[in-house]
Amino acid sequence: MNILDFKAGTMKKGYEYMYFMPEKINHGYFWTDDAINELLEKASMIVGELNAFSRFVPDTGMFIIMHTLKEAVESNKIEGTQTNMEEALFEETEISPEKRDDWTEVNNYVRAINSAIEDLDTLPLSNRMIKNTHKILLSSVRGEHKRPGEFRLSQNWIGGAGLKDAFFIPPAHHELPGLLTDFEEFLHNGEIRLPHLVRIAIAHYQFETIHPFLDGNGRVGRLLITLYLVSSGLLEKPLLYLSDFFEKNKTLYYDNLTKVRTKNDLGQWIKFFLTGVIRTGENALSTLKTIMELKSSIEKEKILTMGKRTKQAYKLLNGLFTKPVVTVEDVGKITGLTPKAAGDLVDVFIEKKILYQISGRLRNRIFAFSDYLKLFNS
Repeated sequence: MNILDFKAGTMKKGYEYMYFMPEKINHGYFWTDDAINELLEKASMIVGELNAFSRFVPDTGMFIIMHTLKEAVESNKIEGTQTNMEEALFEETEISPEKRDDWTEVNNYVRAINSAIEDLDTLPLSNRMIKNTHKILLSSVRGEHKRPGEFRLSQNWIGGAGLKDAFFIPPAHHELPGLLTDFEEFLHNGEIRLPHLVRIAIAHYQFETIHPFLDGNGRVGRLLITLYLVSSGLLEKPLLYLSDFFEKNKTLYYDNLTKVRTKNDLGQWIKFFLTGVIRTGENALSTLKTIMELKSSIEKEKILTMGKRTKQAYKLLNGLFTKPVVTVEDVGKITGLTPKAAGDLVDVFIEKKILYQISGRLRNRIFAFSDYLKLFNS
């Protein structure tokens, strides 16, 4: 199908409202728009470069945690949570009660990503895996009464106070089995010769349009992008997340999804999506390279000057790239030092301006590897 001939769907009658019934997507696509080809070529090169970086730099694994955490913070921010990177790294007991739900949602997202990536070793990306991921996302949070891990059995809507003034009404629940089977088959249809980045762009649009859960659809839909890139072999490690791009371009994101449904403009959505891949990939590469430079400079200029503490200092520095917000107790666990020796090492790291106290108290102090955190807060 030429994407110029794409028909997104039709309006169907529900009970006192009209819902959008999307067309099925499991078929081939082609286009004559050179702009798509140019963006696709650049996006593919960026993803390839990112993949090569993760393959040849031995320490990339310790940085994945922070990329995952940033994705969790940004994806949940789109849904209205207020947790920032530093707070997300706190232990739950350090979070004030009024912020605990937001903190839990962010950390659930991290658990969901990690669980899904692990499952990809033995399971295909499927509706079953999507439901398992959704169950983790909504456990013990505000959506826990909205069928975690199960597709909806009632009508939902987007925007407005109810069905009568909703901005968008997804397909009725009895339409979901056929749509979701088609969606899953599209992800794995090897007879369709379609670049992976275009396939996941179309799949993300379709998932958001189907909106198969009562809550958490946006988070699952954004997570789906990374899971597909890993499952398809385009990325070996989960280092590319688009939530930050979608958050910074939120109006355009929703406008382009809406334009597909109302104007059948699939091409514009694909171009927006590929632009997101390019910008996100470039930022990820820049961040990873800056991290390596930061690590190298601290090792040469600060760690090597610590004399008999150098060995334990190396351990702590490596630990901080995985856990950049710590207590003295954490430092003891990372290094194997006694509480007194761990406290002394923290004091040295403060003196060398590697760690900064952020808790403002004398007991149970909390310290941050601020130069590292800044790379993910920018």
